[in-house]
Amino acid sequence: MAAGLPLSLEHHTMSQGLIPATILTGFLGSGKTTLLKRVLQESHGQKIAVIENEFGEENIDNDILVAETTEQIIQMSNGCVCCTIREDLRTTLSDLAAKRRKGELDFDRVIIETTGLADPGPVAQTFFMDDEIAESYLLDSILTLVDAKHAEQQLDTRQEVRRQIGFADQIFISKADLVEPAAVEALIHRIKHMNPRAPVQTAHFGEVALAQVFDLRGFNLNAKLEIDPDFLKDDAHDHDHGHDHHHDHDHEHGEHCDHPHHHHHDDDVKSFVFRSDRAFNPAKLEDFLGAIVQVYGPKMLRYKGVLNMKGTDKKVIFQGVHQLMGSDLGPKWMPGEKRTSKMVFIGIDLPKDILLQGMEGCLV
Repeated sequence: MAAGLPLSLEHHTMSQGLIPATILTGFLGSGKTTLLKRVLQESHGQKIAVIENEFGEENIDNDILVAETTEQIIQMSNGCVCCTIREDLRTTLSDLAAKRRKGELDFDRVIIETTGLADPGPVAQTFFMDDEIAESYLLDSILTLVDAKHAEQQLDTRQEVRRQIGFADQIFISKADLVEPAAVEALIHRIKHMNPRAPVQTAHFGEVALAQVFDLRGFNLNAKLEIDPDFLKDDAHDHDHGHDHHHDHDHEHGEHCDHPHHHHHDDDVKSFVFRSDRAFNPAKLEDFLGAIVQVYGPKMLRYKGVLNMKGTDKKVIFQGVHQLMGSDLGPKWMPGEKRTSKMVFIGIDLPKDILLQGMEGCLV
């Protein structure tokens, strides 16, 4: 099915020898540097190259780097490498990979720390659009830090913060100890409506397990589509009665929601799930999604599905970032397993009805 799509992410299944890359994002003061320092100082035996795409914030070199130098790439005492981007990301990634091949630098993985105002989308796209980068690196995941103390206000006023949440594969809430538990719970509820596929957890001073930072495989075409169960429970009211797609995700109808005080947030970053037990017609679906990304691509942050396609007994795994999408055959449907297609869309002001009805129209 990937043939006619603008791009296939299929090289991701062949990840041997590729350098895993993690994008670390979060608004100014959300604790990215704290988390990064902790990861770099932990004795995990991995050599990490850090690419700092950060301006005017506290830089990481003060504490960890061996020497102040004008050199762009600095080798740290524990074997990690740190570089500050003065040119574009592509060039830096390409230089690092070349130095690694020649044996001049030794590192196992890369973390890109974006500036607090950055949109992670273009950073993620670099890994798919550029053949040279795609042959050296495997984009593993986007981690987003959210500052509990300032999050509500930032979510209300800064689209960058909402986008960073929409893109995430894993979300860490920092500074949760500075606010009431009820406020943290309300924040998590709000975040899950923007992004129901990323696990959310609190991180105290950057203390998080490495298993939640590395090898998350957020961009792999695998058959795992985790959608927060509470989100699905809330969402069940949307499409279970005969495809009545009218309610939006902010539960104007208080009776559906356990947290009546969350209703006033109508964030522009929203998510919704399409589900069906009927199979898709592959050609129709490809045409529809191809047309949709041409129109709405810039507003589509992440979308992923595990789909039941006519003509194959394997699950079809589908995912995309903005206009880039790809599909791959996953494992077979098990005997007796219900062949339910599920697709989650995360984006900015996406036309939910058009997308859901369009998907419905691609079913056999």
